[in-house]
Amino acid sequence: MTGPNRLIDVRGLKVYFDMEAGTVKAVDDITFHLNEGETLGVVGESGCGKSVTALSIMNLISGPGTRIAGGSIIYHRKDGEQIDITSLPPFSRKMREIRGKEISMIFQEPMTALNPVYTIGDQIMESVRLHQKVDRRKARERAVEMLELVGIAAPEKRVDEYPHQLSGGMRQRAMIAMALSCNPRFLIADEPTTALDVTIEAQILYLMSQLQQKLGMALQFITHDLGVISTMAKRVIVMYTGKIVEEAPTDDIFYNPRHPYTKGLLNSVPRLGRKERLVPIKGTVPNMTALPSGCYFAPRCQEAEDICHREEPPTFEVEAGHSVKCWRCKN
Repeated sequence: MTGPNRLIDVRGLKVYFDMEAGTVKAVDDITFHLNEGETLGVVGESGCGKSVTALSIMNLISGPGTRIAGGSIIYHRKDGEQIDITSLPPFSRKMREIRGKEISMIFQEPMTALNPVYTIGDQIMESVRLHQKVDRRKARERAVEMLELVGIAAPEKRVDEYPHQLSGGMRQRAMIAMALSCNPRFLIADEPTTALDVTIEAQILYLMSQLQQKLGMALQFITHDLGVISTMAKRVIVMYTGKIVEEAPTDDIFYNPRHPYTKGLLNSVPRLGRKERLVPIKGTVPNMTALPSGCYFAPRCQEAEDICHREEPPTFEVEAGHSVKCWRCKN
């Protein structure tokens, strides 16, 4: 049942890519929700569907052979209106009102996400002028204010510089400034600290946490780094080959993981003071155009039983708020 503070309801979402080699089920029948002000972590190996899910929420899934094959993404606006994002054309007036203003996204690579021929200020100002209907002077003031908010020194100078003139950490801060320039209710951060050194990563994570508290926005944090998730998220979704295999509060994921894949991810993470050898997950992610029958993780799973290779498991709720897609959790 939808609660009074529900923000996003993803229901049975399927995103398929039709290719010459076959159909890739990049996202395959996933369901989850996000409440206002909540931080949701999404983890999994590369290619498991994390970014495709985020792009679907932004309604940026398009191109030859690309389709939303089923499901819905219900966005609950502040005035109570419920909008199925999948029903809107990507560049419709209503979608443009939502994207960037109410729902915003920080993309993985700031050097490729930022336009190299426009200044940082121009790129922030474009969003501000589009959504807040202000003149260029006001938009520039807002750009400088946002650069200062994200901790960029000398923002009056940096606002006129180009992406190549900024360090990696500063470009990432500029991306955050752009995403937050219109005070969105919901921010999607797609591996925002990839390729940054650990000290800059810590600064960016702290900054995002502080800004979330200050602005009261919901945050969907996508990463393959479980250490980051442990500090940022209250609830975690674990994805594998386009499916959600486990969903639980963060403490349960770390101290009581139930799915063998989640256990494998945790066992392969180095930890300070850990004496035993790391245990990698055997094998590789299956070919997405030729997925195995039964549970997709079964060929790599040391706990697999006969039924795991024959039938796809349903999702079992093992505790309140903790669900697992694994036959071993049936009882």
